Amino acid sequence: MIRVGIVGGTGYTGVELLRLLAAHADAEVVLITSRAEAGRRVDDLFPNLRGHYDLAFVEPEVDALADCDVVFFATPHNVAMHMVPQLMERETRVIDLSADYRIRDPLLWSQWYGEPHASPQFLDAAVYGLPEVNRARIADAKLIACPGCYPTSVQLGLVPLLEEGLVDSQRLIASSASGVSGAGRQAKVDNLVSEASDSFKAYGVAGHRHLPEIEQGLSDVAAQPVQLTFVPHLLPMIRGIHSTLFAQLQAPAGDIQALFERRYAQEPFVDVLPAGTYPQTRTVRGANRCQIAVTLPQQRNTVVVTATIDNLVKGASGQAIQNMNIMFGLPEVAGLNQVGLLP
Repeated sequence: MIRVGIVGGTGYTGVELLRLLAAHADAEVVLITSRAEAGRRVDDLFPNLRGHYDLAFVEPEVDALADCDVVFFATPHNVAMHMVPQLMERETRVIDLSADYRIRDPLLWSQWYGEPHASPQFLDAAVYGLPEVNRARIADAKLIACPGCYPTSVQLGLVPLLEEGLVDSQRLIASSASGVSGAGRQAKVDNLVSEASDSFKAYGVAGHRHLPEIEQGLSDVAAQPVQLTFVPHLLPMIRGIHSTLFAQLQAPAGDIQALFERRYAQEPFVDVLPAGTYPQTRTVRGANRCQIAVTLPQQRNTVVVTATIDNLVKGASGQAIQNMNIMFGLPEVAGLNQVGLLP
């Protein structure tokens, strides 16, 4: 049985980890931390977990966390990077759901996150946890940087095209939209029902923190620098991401539908839809699944890929558990066979 600790268990990714791990036959959450809620029962804060956990939140202490086999950081950025070095010294495996170890260049990280990185010596050691690209490295990793939600949908949609060198790597475009839970579980005026409902807006158009992460990952796949125009939007719903991706063909590409189907044929959590059908956010809600469609409109040279995920599952906590399964040699689908919720 894998002994699991969770740092930052009061946010949406924390409670989603708890929900998913409650059904995992080979993992047991033995410790969950929160400075603000220390001493409070988990099922008092999250009544949906009644009968599944007999735990109370505790203060985050390295000695207690180091007794776990793996520690998930479900925290904002700037938390994990202060504690990870101590856990690494104790040989405790870490899966960080924040952005602290996603960008390998510490100066670039500081540029986007507005402060010096506290443990830059671990940036190169962190494995980027996109299993569909880095599965072999994840299996041997001690520290996983779990991808962001937007980056997961965008990269999975563009990887097949870049791997084959079919598209112009300098002219990629991603128009992505997320539900309000992507902003986290804190009070923000923009996330109020009266502000977000019956509206649709772009944000971060001049630059979004997920952009360097996406470009880094796609550049690794393409084996050359990639440039992406990335425009995120806010959707008036709770969960889900829908990314519409545009790429310019450099030469005749043959059967692109077949290319995507071959690339993801053995991937348990990527579903390439039949030609002429398109993914919806509601069909992946609650599931660790990315649904993808690829189209060449009017048989011109612009490939359009649409990809949907649940931002809290395949975009965060589900993918983190997928990484844990790979790290510990478990079946990759363990605890992650949930079907999407309809309606």
